[in-house]
Order: sequence, then C-alpha cells, then structure tokens
Amino acid sequence: MSVRIRRLTPAFAGEVSGVDTTRALPPGMAEDLDAGMAEHGVLVFPGQALTDEQQAAFSQNFGSLEMPSAVSNITKEHERRLGPAMADVSNLTKEHRPFDREDRRRMFNLGNRLWHSDSSFRAVPAKYSLLSGRILPSSGGNTEFADMAGAYDALDAAMKARIEDLVCEHSLLYSRGRLGFEGLTDEERANFRPVRQALVRVHPANGRKSLYLSAHAGRIVGWPVPEGRLLLEELTEHATQRRFVYAHEWRVNDLVIWDNRRTMHRARPFDDVNEVRDMRRTTVAGEEMTTAQAA
Repeated sequence: MSVRIRRLTPAFAGEVSGVDTTRALPPGMAEDLDAGMAEHGVLVFPGQALTDEQQAAFSQNFGSLEMPSAVSNITKEHERRLGPAMADVSNLTKEHRPFDREDRRRMFNLGNRLWHSDSSFRAVPAKYSLLSGRILPSSGGNTEFADMAGAYDALDAAMKARIEDLVCEHSLLYSRGRLGFEGLTDEERANFRPVRQALVRVHPANGRKSLYLSAHAGRIVGWPVPEGRLLLEELTEHATQRRFVYAHEWRVNDLVIWDNRRTMHRARPFDDVNEVRDMRRTTVAGEEMTTAQAA
C-alpha cells in the first residue's frame, strides 16, 4: 500500500489516503510521511477511528513524545481527563461536562484561538502535533493553519535582512496576557518563564526558511518592547493573509498532523459552554533549540 497525498491548497497542506494509522506502518511508510510533511506542512488523514493508545503509537513513528506538563497548562494532575501522553485540547472536565463559562481552565484555553505554534514556549520546541477529532460541535470549531515558509518567501529583501538574526522571547505569560487572563500563582509564573526562539528558522529536511511566529512571542531581545511587538504584529498580519491559510473543517475521526517548525494555527470559536468538542493531541518532541537560552 502506497501513500497518496492530494494537495488542499496551491501552496501547502494535503489530504492523505492509503494509510491506516490504527495499525503498525509498513516498512518505509513513516519515511514517506515525513517527506510528505516536509513538502506540505499539514497532512489530513480522514476516517481514523483511533484510541488514545493507537494515536500515541502512530505518533512515535516520527520521534519521541512530548509529555504535557505544568510548563504548558494550568490543569492540575487530579483534574486531568486523559492519560499522560495526551494533551487535552477539549472543553471538557474530568466528568465529561463542558467547562462553566467562568472556569479558569476555559479562560486559559481561549488562548488557543490566537495564532500560535505549539510549545514555542519550551526551550526545545515541538516538531509535529497530531490532533484527533473525536466529538465535534454542530457548527464552528474549525482549525486554521498558516504557512510560515510561504509567508517568509513573500517578504521583500529589506524585511528579510532586517529580521534574519532576531531572537524573540516566548511564554504563555504573553499569549494569555493578551486576553487579560489574570490570577496566575507564583508557581505558574515560574513554570511559564520566557524562553528564546529565533524569528527565522531553517527547516532541517529541506533547508527552507520560515518565520517562527506565535502569540507566545512577547518581545524581541534587545529591542524596546513596544517596537518589538509592533514588528511581530506586522509580520503576523502578513503571514495570516488568506493566501497563506488553510482552514480545516473537521469531520469525526479526522486526524491532522502539522509541522510546528513551519506553520502556525488557531482554533475557531464554537458554542463551548453548551456543546462538546473532544479533541486529543499528541505532540512529537523537537530535537534542538532554535537559539541559545539566557542563563
């Protein structure tokens, strides 16, 4: 059985057929999918009725799993709904009920509706994210992806030279602060201490440059904060023009993989107080820092 990929936009994102992610992959197929990821950045696998264990096993074809931790959320261990390998990006309590409107976990998770790159707030940021749609709302709740490589290519030479060596600080403090999220504990603030990321990344598989933007990016190292944030806002507006965006309309049992090294994404609104959106993510850990960290 061979991998077949149908392009979903002129520039990036593809839909895969010929792959059953619930079973062990035939020899060479993981390498074919890696090559497809390098070319497309986002791959959609329809009709994959995965268990959590199967999703974790499939994800490990591409590297070690990044485990959710206090670095990435405010959910306490006793509040977790899923197993240790799964990032719960649903709107559900442990009792499988939608969060109350004022639940601080709901307020915190609203940050997923900002353009971001998963785990850019870690010193070693994530490689791939794999999201499985288990239960979907009656409307809304799509996921949009922005092609950061295409956006970089479209910059003029002067802007490319201006940003080539810039370094940004990334933290959940910045993305949640944009929404006015307050009341973090001292422990949470310590967990969310900023890390440094290069603003321009080079993809290890093909040498292609891309922007590395995220709502988690709050300042440019060595720049006055207002000036740095204005540049980041300008670049984000450029990179999220419709010509660079693929909007995925979820179907039950879709599995979507994206490369955090060359894409941003955001969740779109739905009636999260009254309807269920059960989405489960595994994350493939990155292998190296994009830049040296501060002491």
